[in-house]
Amino acid sequence: MIERQSSDYLTEQRSSKFTNYMYTINIYVPQCEAPEGGFPVLYVLDGSSYFQLVKEAVRLQSRNAPKTGILPAIVVGIGHGADMQERRFYDFTGQAETYIYPARFNGKGYERHGGAENFSRFLEEELKPEILANFPINKEQQTLFGHSLAGYFVLWQLFHQTSSYQCYIAISPSIWWNEHELLHHAPAFIKDNQEIEAKLFIGVGELETFMVDDAQQFADKLQNVMDISFYEGREENHASIVPTIMSRAIRFVNKNK
Repeated sequence: MIERQSSDYLTEQRSSKFTNYMYTINIYVPQCEAPEGGFPVLYVLDGSSYFQLVKEAVRLQSRNAPKTGILPAIVVGIGHGADMQERRFYDFTGQAETYIYPARFNGKGYERHGGAENFSRFLEEELKPEILANFPINKEQQTLFGHSLAGYFVLWQLFHQTSSYQCYIAISPSIWWNEHELLHHAPAFIKDNQEIEAKLFIGVGELETFMVDDAQQFADKLQNVMDISFYEGREENHASIVPTIMSRAIRFVNKNK
């Protein structure tokens, strides 16, 4: 149940039986009449960092949709608590027999990993049904957004539940995680999915060095089976790429609508 309103959006604390964790859920609803079929919806991971940015990009630019290419949409942010950094390495990583950190971590890491399946069940079986029940949502226009390790989860979700969203946005995805396991899984995914209806936007900053190559390689592998847009932000780094690329990513979501 939605608990309180803050400024132009709603906020609730949402506990999940699948992850045994309390999330902060922020929900922005456009102040206009919903179109026939309902509003598109963008689910934003790392909501404590990116909900406001996505919300404002949608709110401001949808005022003149014919020029901006961005339609009014509901924006849902999913945020962690004070243990955000540690919890991200659990919620956003897939199960594996071993977990190997790159040498640049200097032996430092977190104890818990592999919670992506439970986090996905939280989204699919708890959060999304609640949003659908309370707001005018178009079920055929749902997008999942994530940056960095959350970007890895976006690609993990694409591989494991392709039809759960119609569009996936992965910004600076941590494809390096666990010795590039996503790239290793790509051939089997492609073999089983020759024509994917979902769309994928991958963005990365020019200054992110090896992450640029990883993102380009991932996009190249899937380009023949789905609609993919790859964008490299010139002179942008891991932090600056998100605000730089946001409008472009959301326009891609709205393409052909």
